[in-house]
Amino acid sequence: MAEVAASPPLSGPIGIVGLGLIGGSLGLDLLAAGHTVHALVHRPATAERARQRRLASLVSTDPAVLADCALVVLALPLDRLLEPAPSLRQRLLRVELPRLATADPGLALPCFEGDDPGPARVWLLSHPQLVEAWRRGRLAERQLVIPEAEHLDPALRQALEITLTPADWDLLGRAHPAAQDALLALHGRLSRRVLTGGAAKAQRLVALAGSEEAPLRQLLALLQPLPPPWDRWLASGGAAWTSWARVDPQLLQWTLHRQPLEPLQALPGLLADQGAVVIGQVGEVVGDPAGRGLGLNPSVSVSLGDPPLADPLPLYAPLRQPLPNSPLYGDHLLEQCRRLVLGQAGLSVVLIDDEGLRLGLTSALAAEFGSRVVHESTAPESNGVLCGRWSWWLEQQGRLPLPCQLVVALLPIASLEDPLTAAQVQVLRHQGRDWFRERLLPDGLTRLQLGVAGLRRSGGRLAILDGRLRGRSWGREVLRALEPWIGLSRLLPL
Repeated sequence: MAEVAASPPLSGPIGIVGLGLIGGSLGLDLLAAGHTVHALVHRPATAERARQRRLASLVSTDPAVLADCALVVLALPLDRLLEPAPSLRQRLLRVELPRLATADPGLALPCFEGDDPGPARVWLLSHPQLVEAWRRGRLAERQLVIPEAEHLDPALRQALEITLTPADWDLLGRAHPAAQDALLALHGRLSRRVLTGGAAKAQRLVALAGSEEAPLRQLLALLQPLPPPWDRWLASGGAAWTSWARVDPQLLQWTLHRQPLEPLQALPGLLADQGAVVIGQVGEVVGDPAGRGLGLNPSVSVSLGDPPLADPLPLYAPLRQPLPNSPLYGDHLLEQCRRLVLGQAGLSVVLIDDEGLRLGLTSALAAEFGSRVVHESTAPESNGVLCGRWSWWLEQQGRLPLPCQLVVALLPIASLEDPLTAAQVQVLRHQGRDWFRERLLPDGLTRLQLGVAGLRRSGGRLAILDGRLRGRSWGREVLRALEPWIGLSRLLPL
């Protein structure tokens, strides 16, 4: 944490707008340096928590609290360009910017959301808009402020994704009618490969090697000009990209997808050639506090996290549990989940990515507990049982009530059946690197920490039913990432 040197007293208190990770840390340091701190926050609940933690001398939701301040610090992710998630965008536009203008008319910052921001100091962009601005060279020397940096890698990869649908094949055929026979032959060859390629049951994905795409690439090189998105598809490729087909078994159709393995390498200079403030859980899990896992080499790294929680997280993880590949694992999950759900008055969340296991477990629990068991629903009962994927939970948990317990049926370690994961692992293997501890484990632990964050606030318990936690050496890394925690030897009603 940054230290604030003692300074001569100002003519009035110091004001802080926002008591999040940055504002709360600044408040504690300023108080320690002997200053009087007035803080403005948005929600009464936030103000009450700030008072309990003594983050400021005076905390209020009324902007008048800043009236007598000699200095006001904006502890908000604002500078010249913001790249927020949709929820952050709405909060910034509807809450934070109006509050700043109310607190001080001089803080009414011009905000722009179009293609060319002109002189506006705040330019709001989604991840796809950020990629497009980079392609057109419109970022210039603007400073990037990227909140929720733990989502940066997958969000940029998704923004760079190129998708070819059946309609795109028709579009290409109309643009080059002389090549329709060759295109039909290539499409038929790829269709036989995809539809008989044994798509993964859960995701219905079929990985495509570069040699299988080579005939199409060679034909496209002769067909100029190419309509979008074919021009982007031809321009991408090589060892830095991977391709797969997603199958629709009902329509017997497929779409072709291509994504970069490392999106920041596909966007050279995005973060390196201009100032950037990256905020979030970046590389905190496996010895990379500076975030070099994202390809960053920061000049300054500051830890602004909350102080360690005094109350450890209750953790139920029996010593002897079957491994996920055991034939007994399905019965083990059902029995343990039944015991965990019995007598619970609050929401129980069960997370498992394997579709077969998840749907089977949901059905079995519904047969015993009835309609209170739901699958990926944003409107569960107060004492409901919610089963879902990790990706769904990480996206939707902000819209759901805090759970009383979180049941990790399978740790969020990516499967090699996923074409993107398999391609990333293959690259690391060729380099002779430890692909599990360098890629799969850090990503999984970051997802685990983000997924259990709500339990820290609600005082609920965590149950891990994956036998690999105790049966694999890397299980110690998982337990270390969850600290502080206290083991539960037996189950008690919450």
